Amino acid sequence: QVQLVESGGGLVQPGGSLRLSCSASGFTFHYYVMKWYRQAPGKEREYVAGVTIDGGRKDYSDSVKGRFTISRDNVRKTVYLQMNSLKLEDTAVYYCKAEGMGSDIAYWGRGTQVTVSS
Repeated sequence: QVQLVESGGGLVQPGGSLRLSCSASGFTFHYYVMKWYRQAPGKEREYVAGVTIDGGRKDYSDSVKGRFTISRDNVRKTVYLQMNSLKLEDTAVYYCKAEGMGSDIAYWGRGTQVTVSS
């Protein structure tokens, strides 16, 4: 069955770094645009970053631009989110999402908690 499993979250101090991973199975990974979202307590889920099927184009929200980097490995069927210069306001549950090209098909992972605290 379809699975997206996030990992790499944890507790980090402001200014620190984390690398999130999202491993996919059960669908043709390289046909899907991959995105990261996050949801902070009491807030709506928000878009963080996206990468095209071949990794050639990447997009970021203004809040993370210049600090986060999204990448993907179609052989390993994994998408990554390198997060640097973390801020308190980056604290959230981070989710990965797979979106089918030209279709309404989408899959979500269960999320991984990132806590930025001193």
